[in-house]
Amino acid sequence: MPQDNPFATGSSGHFPGFPGITAALTSAETSRIAARGLWAADGTVDPGAVRLGQTLAQALLGGTTDGVDGVDALLPAEVAAYVQEVRGLALPAYHRIEGAAESEGGAENVRLSAFSFRQLGPGPHPLVVVPAGWTPFGWPLFLWSYLVLAHRGYHVLAYTPRGLGIPGLPSTSSGLVDVAGPHDWADGSAVIDFAVDHFAPSVIGFMGESYGSGISQLVAAHDDRVAAVVALSTWGNLATSLYDNNTRHLAAVKALLGLTGGPVESKFDEENQRILADFQADRNLDGVVEWGLKRAPESYLPQTNEKGTPTFFSNTWHESLFAVNQTLETFNGLDVPKRLNLWIGDHAAPEGPGLIGPPAVPGEYNLPMAEAYAWLDHHLKGEHNGVEDWPEVSSQVMFTYVTEPIRDPETGEPTGENRIVVPARRETATGWSEVTHGTEVFGLTGDGGGGSDGRLVPPGGGPPAEETGWRRAFLAGVDTEATAMDAIMRTGRAEWAGNPKIYDTRKIDRRHAVAWTTEPLISPDGDEATARRVRGIPRVRLTVRSTATSASLYAHLLDVAEDDTARIISHEPLNVYGLTPEQDTTVTWKLQAAAYDIASGHRLMLVVDSKDPLYGDASVTWTQTVVGSPEDEPSFLELPLG
Repeated sequence: MPQDNPFATGSSGHFPGFPGITAALTSAETSRIAARGLWAADGTVDPGAVRLGQTLAQALLGGTTDGVDGVDALLPAEVAAYVQEVRGLALPAYHRIEGAAESEGGAENVRLSAFSFRQLGPGPHPLVVVPAGWTPFGWPLFLWSYLVLAHRGYHVLAYTPRGLGIPGLPSTSSGLVDVAGPHDWADGSAVIDFAVDHFAPSVIGFMGESYGSGISQLVAAHDDRVAAVVALSTWGNLATSLYDNNTRHLAAVKALLGLTGGPVESKFDEENQRILADFQADRNLDGVVEWGLKRAPESYLPQTNEKGTPTFFSNTWHESLFAVNQTLETFNGLDVPKRLNLWIGDHAAPEGPGLIGPPAVPGEYNLPMAEAYAWLDHHLKGEHNGVEDWPEVSSQVMFTYVTEPIRDPETGEPTGENRIVVPARRETATGWSEVTHGTEVFGLTGDGGGGSDGRLVPPGGGPPAEETGWRRAFLAGVDTEATAMDAIMRTGRAEWAGNPKIYDTRKIDRRHAVAWTTEPLISPDGDEATARRVRGIPRVRLTVRSTATSASLYAHLLDVAEDDTARIISHEPLNVYGLTPEQDTTVTWKLQAAAYDIASGHRLMLVVDSKDPLYGDASVTWTQTVVGSPEDEPSFLELPLG
């Protein structure tokens, strides 16, 4: 097989290079890129992260630049030194790997773009396979993490899943996107076949972020050769990630469709195009759910548990693509060595900087990635590094970090943003069931109205008559200031950096929402600082009727300070269909899990409105939604406590 043909089956050949990679990165640029992380302000991949990954690839694979080794010509000195150190340990290479055939006996001629590090020292060595995330830039985006893995003694084989990428880029794989379907599982096994032939590894693990994390779980469930999994910003159930509580997560799908590298018609086959069209048009949702369940690692828990594959999950409390509750369901169903890390922020905000580049501050390290690497070291290399003693769950408590104002370097004036000087507190538990120690049920009163709020009454806090027999109405179909976030990835990234979104509760339009608030809270245990330790999954029950046949109830749970500003604890939408005007329907639904300390003197607020930019709503604009609390089914907020 000619080795200069990059499209030859399983070849390791010529690297075509990335256009425009001619100027060297500076230390200052690299630090800024790493500090920003993976996402730009508009929710797309940060151009700096793309440039850093592609420059690393060009430096490793592109030969010389004006007679100078590409590593030294394109990278800042400290990064070049690390890359040269890794090159002394492992050989980089570019591949086009033959993917799985579309059907038995058939051939689609799919070629997966791939990159590898092969350890040079005597082996055998363990191998980590890294399916790239759902972006048009493929494997180069996380090239820094491959350097780290190679430095730790691993063979590394990273690849772009089929169909993803911009035509013409060397990191683009051919074929059509299968959305973590059976073709992607089979591709994962084909990549393992290639790795066994070319690297003869001692053992094989998979590590993936986002899309790559789901593929990693699914390949492991179907292929006995996978010995450990690291799943970062992951999903357990694709169906409920996209459609839950009768509610479509429209903004998430829109964001994902914008990151494939081409139009839907050229990126997906007819079946997947039909599913995506049905989802967006709010039709055939049973078919959409069936399609999602086929691609859900949760659907294959029996296979994973039978294999006993050690599995590491990392997720965020305010995850906007793959909400945390569905990950918890899958994690709880795993009967294998397992670990769940939950962080402040949103999709890929915690681990993203560690995947794309070196620490922004020399000497620091990315803790989410450090623990992911430790998991692999223990389960693939047999290191006794403390992982064997880890509790199953580690939760970062929201906004318990200490911050200081960032000041303009020229004027010295505050910029309006903060930096973290003391990290947020983390808590551990032997399992998720141990996170919640009890619950507190607040009754909802009907004494609000005319723009005022009802009350959240703790147990024993008021006569039962105040909590039942009432109705409150609002005009549906109009959004309010009570939103889950400003935009996908944007608000959560700011949270991770020490700048959680501040809500002005006075600006929530009570014509289009109803709200209930506690009195200022104090701790029942005498804790002077913390009034309530929210730990787990809150639950809401309301009775609803509407002048239309459908209604949306979007619950937002807020921590309100003395000045009426607030931070969000949790939220969750619910769409209710089949309503009959003038008839009541009682509904109960779970909000997303949280770990949050409410300060003494703060108030807890529940806001229910009917619209949020993240979701597809069921309300008819300017119709009336009425919520109430009948005596036989009183409305409540159930708060989990730790």
